[in-house]
Amino acid sequence: MSERFAKKWEERETIAPIGTRVKEAVRPPGPLKPRLDFAIRRIELQIQRLDQATDRFTERDKSIFVRIVEAYTKHDMPRANVFANELAEVRKMEKMIMHARLALEQIVLRLKTVSELGDVVTTLAPAVGVLRTVRNGMASIFPEAERELGQIGNLLSGIIIDAGQSTGLTINFETANDDAQKILTEAATVAEQRIKEKFPELPAGMPSLGEKAPAPGTQT
Repeated sequence: MSERFAKKWEERETIAPIGTRVKEAVRPPGPLKPRLDFAIRRIELQIQRLDQATDRFTERDKSIFVRIVEAYTKHDMPRANVFANELAEVRKMEKMIMHARLALEQIVLRLKTVSELGDVVTTLAPAVGVLRTVRNGMASIFPEAERELGQIGNLLSGIIIDAGQSTGLTINFETANDDAQKILTEAATVAEQRIKEKFPELPAGMPSLGEKAPAPGTQT
């Protein structure tokens, strides 16, 4: 690692006036390592918030499932179907949240391995792609998370630009997109499996969840 980059990477940031901090929130200047650590902490905070949301949806899932069973045992199929549709929507959102959480977790693990210049571009570029996809998925569920993930993506993009300017390295967008897609696909597969393991199936004779579920975006 060159002396120039080492200084830019490890030097501690000084505390700037509040006006300056606001102005530089999207792409702050200065050493790369503190900025990367800051991005990691912000992503970890989003993971915590997704965990809290998962807990809320899990409680709602259990409540609706009980109502389905009660309606089914009373042979009230119309009512059971209504609850089944609602449960399908809840589980769809639960899977989206779990997918986002797993993807962000993978990003944090990768960012924590960044220790030298070459890692900055090769690791952060796919991370930005994953954040963009997760952000879009959160738009209809958690607008606050969408905004925060957008800001984190901008922060990481700024770090990539500065690292590239320091070294002359450029992003291989095809490789970055492939890496991002691998992370998202793996997260989706794990999320699907965990949802199946976590939540019980409907009683025999009930339609499968999602058969009569409302279109995406329909309010339940």
